[in-house]
Amino acid sequence: MIDLHYWPTPNGWKIAIALEEMELPYRVVPVDIGRGAQFGDAFRAISPNGRIPAIVDHDPDDGGPPVSVFESGAILVYLAEKSGRFLPPDPRGRTDVLQWLMWQMGGLGPMLGQHGHFKLYAKDQIPYAIARYRAEAERLYGVLDLRLAGREHLCGAYSIADMACWPWIVTYKMQEIDLGAFPNVRRWYDSLKQRPALRRGYEVGRELRGAALNSRGSIPSGGAGA
Repeated sequence: MIDLHYWPTPNGWKIAIALEEMELPYRVVPVDIGRGAQFGDAFRAISPNGRIPAIVDHDPDDGGPPVSVFESGAILVYLAEKSGRFLPPDPRGRTDVLQWLMWQMGGLGPMLGQHGHFKLYAKDQIPYAIARYRAEAERLYGVLDLRLAGREHLCGAYSIADMACWPWIVTYKMQEIDLGAFPNVRRWYDSLKQRPALRRGYEVGRELRGAALNSRGSIPSGGAGA
């Protein structure tokens, strides 16, 4: 059994989707980031950076004590290796997937997170910050659109790279990104929406998100995860 320390944000969705796609047994341990639960000592012992998601694998492959993993990209690699799925074993295929996973971790996620923060959640509206991060968000959408030209998935077969990127594209409506300007992203996004396991992962914790919205009026769409 794997404990998924989780809140329903794009970074949390990545791991819930992966666990569903890989058919690995897990249970959800909610971490209410709106109330600062990610900064508690118990969670920091699992995730030193104080960010969701994190996992604890109580049945690691080496048969030893439980293994904890933080940072969503590292978790995706760990789960792919544990399940033997969605990460090619050959060096070329593996490198292709890992570079696009790192692209999401270093670019798509952080920049969309900053755009979302300054546009939607910042108390003081700063036009320069909003314009800067919107330009970078649109540039990254363009990179993704170019990559997906003539491709069904980011790296040949469906992989953890797709699982990492898709939950961030989910935020396009809130961030007022016109997917019509990125037809390859639109096609890819709509196609992946039809995957039953992806849908199940995306729905994990929906009631938590609803409770947070009702009690506080908003919930971070990024920035509070990794």
